[in-house]
Amino acid sequence: MSKDAELHDLRHVAASLMLAAGVDIKIVQLTLGHVTSTYTRDTYTTVYPQLSRDAAEHTAALLKSASARS
Repeated sequence: MSKDAELHDLRHVAASLMLAAGVDIKIVQLTLGHVTSTYTRDTYTTVYPQLSRDAAEHTAALLKSASARS
């Protein structure tokens, strides 16, 4: 494996781990040096479908909490 391929693999792992840890997409974008967060989002968010489920669950919990206070 070439050094370039190894570096690319490490970048991919780092981005995937940051997203799985809940790091904001803008921070991941800046860390990787991507021009836009759209590119970062399109490239990496498909790696962890669990992120979408977690986001939905967090949103539902927030809505339940807000309606319970009302």
